[in-house]
Amino acid sequence: MTVSRLQDLIDLAKTPSSDKRRELLRELTDQFFGTTPPSPVENELYGAVLAQLATEMEEAVRRELSVRFSTASNAPRVLARSLAMDVEGVAEPVLRHSKVLAEADLLDIGGIKGQGHLRAMSEREAVTESVSDLIIARGDDQTVGSLIRNNGAQLSRAAHEAVTDRAMANPELQADLVNRASMPPDLLNEMYFVVETQLRQKILERNAGVAPEKLEAALAVGRHRLRAEDGSLPADFETARAYVRELQASSSLTPEALVRLLRSGGRTEFLIALAELSGIDFHTAQKIVEAGQIDALAVVCKSVNMDRAIFLTYAVVLLNKEGDAMGKAQSYGRMYAELTPEMAQRTLRFWKLRREAEASVAA
Repeated sequence: MTVSRLQDLIDLAKTPSSDKRRELLRELTDQFFGTTPPSPVENELYGAVLAQLATEMEEAVRRELSVRFSTASNAPRVLARSLAMDVEGVAEPVLRHSKVLAEADLLDIGGIKGQGHLRAMSEREAVTESVSDLIIARGDDQTVGSLIRNNGAQLSRAAHEAVTDRAMANPELQADLVNRASMPPDLLNEMYFVVETQLRQKILERNAGVAPEKLEAALAVGRHRLRAEDGSLPADFETARAYVRELQASSSLTPEALVRLLRSGGRTEFLIALAELSGIDFHTAQKIVEAGQIDALAVVCKSVNMDRAIFLTYAVVLLNKEGDAMGKAQSYGRMYAELTPEMAQRTLRFWKLRREAEASVAA
């Protein structure tokens, strides 16, 4: 189509007849997708007139236009942007598929539009870090979950930390985050204590598959991330720690000694002793025991190769307030037998990060 003919059609767009505008919109669209691609000048003119006409059409027509131009590599950017700024039903196809929208366009749109627009952006084949940051900042849980499931979405370290913190209190995000291919291993292991049993097993399996160099890199980064959620120490902490140190000095700090501490009601002494034997910090040990996370206790015990009978004793004593403590302990015993020391040690290395970080701060 010649520029002069296109200009004639633009002039026709000024007619007050909605029927003629609709007919003109279809003609222009068909002409755009004709056998001869429009020149750059024609492309710009097409964009201007189509965007003008589209604003005056009903939503169904605009939606049709959005679908047709969403996958066109030469779609006029002004038109794509106009459609992307439209209502959710119109904007969704171009926001999800159009490659002519620049990062700046997506940031502008995502900064003022609602969840439907953000969700469509989260499902793009590729999402830049800046756009992901915006979606995480403004998106609801459904939208953020959609972003996490998209392996074409790039998330910075800070973004991964933000969604980890968010998932800690939101079970709906946990499975998506655990299954995300790019999830940093140290953050993945932070989630171990809050996710369900099936996801814990997934974390253990992923730990076993981490290459040594990636493991070291993850540990190096993780040492700089300290959480401020530990809370205060128990009132008897200093007295209990002094007693545990006496046991250490006399070489009496053994797995069997921890059984005696548990049975005598020395909960704080047990936690400190468990932390010392395994190399984790007190708050991690407390989190495991107070929440009755026997599978996590199994990881701790297996990492130092404790005898299965000792672990089962811990489990029975810690579960003695429950009606079927023995039955549950037996199921944990089977799990303990299947857990390899190597897998447990890899996982425990992440749990030791806080103790290492606290030691470096104290130094």
